[in-house]
Amino acid sequence: MAPKYKLIYFDVTALGEPIRFLLNYGQLDFEDKRVGVDGVEWSPIKPTTPFGQLPLLEHDGKVAHQSTAISRYIAKQIKLVGSNDWEDLEIDAAVDTINDLRAKIAAYHYENDPAVKETRKQPLFKEILPFYLEKLEAQVEKNNGYLAAGKLTWADLFFVGLLQYFQFMLGKDLVENSPNLQKLKEKVLALPNIKACIDKRPKTNF
Repeated sequence: MAPKYKLIYFDVTALGEPIRFLLNYGQLDFEDKRVGVDGVEWSPIKPTTPFGQLPLLEHDGKVAHQSTAISRYIAKQIKLVGSNDWEDLEIDAAVDTINDLRAKIAAYHYENDPAVKETRKQPLFKEILPFYLEKLEAQVEKNNGYLAAGKLTWADLFFVGLLQYFQFMLGKDLVENSPNLQKLKEKVLALPNIKACIDKRPKTNF
């Protein structure tokens, strides 16, 4: 019998890893379809996707795109959401903030013009990262060691799932000097199903 879910993403962590974390945490039966990053396998697949991007989630004969929307959908399936609409708002706000931070880091990392990249380096490392890390540190402290709602939610798995990708883009561990975020990372990585997921995942560049 074919798996109930199929995740299609590149053979890296990046935007696919939060989804893999959630699927594994919830012990959902899924196929982890990994597309080579050399582009050979991706080229014929790209025109068949909704917006020419991955990840995609196939479920019950339907296809969904957008990594955050997919993550939120799976979180609902595995009951890793808020207890009410306000808690869900807090979780969504935390995830949106993480995505804002990712966009700012990516704007630096993926800049191809060396001169432009250099102009972005100091603001990112001296201003943007300290600002976000200070705010997120306080948020975790306020929420009983988690990002939102005072408990483990999909926002925590989403954040920790992206940390390896952040490290790749920054060349450093994002949370190494942030005690609360470091503890959050350790808690998530120690979850039995997440630990098993990491132990068995393929070795990739990031």
